[in-house]
Amino acid sequence: MSTPLGDKIRDLRKAKGYTLDKLAELAESSKSYIWELENKNPPRPSADKVAKIAAVLGVTADYLIDATEKVGVEDATDNAFFRKYRKMDAATKDKIRRMADLLGDDE
Repeated sequence: MSTPLGDKIRDLRKAKGYTLDKLAELAESSKSYIWELENKNPPRPSADKVAKIAAVLGVTADYLIDATEKVGVEDATDNAFFRKYRKMDAATKDKIRRMADLLGDDE
């Protein structure tokens, strides 16, 4: 029986095209640990490991852990990006805004 944490990890992993092996490699974990998080009930996540997995998947650890969080994969990725964006210096933010403007001109 899967859990909200396991479902989120599995959905995000598959959306990125990662196998269990690849996600484990990128998150500096083991395939069996990732499998346990996806499939065991209740999972026994380590905060450090969940943070690494979240970073690799492009979301926040809060998103993965919060069982009540019903945000879709794209929105979770956007929220994680915005959190990073808010911490950037003004010059970097300006570059990103200009890039977004250029990309928007193609439509």
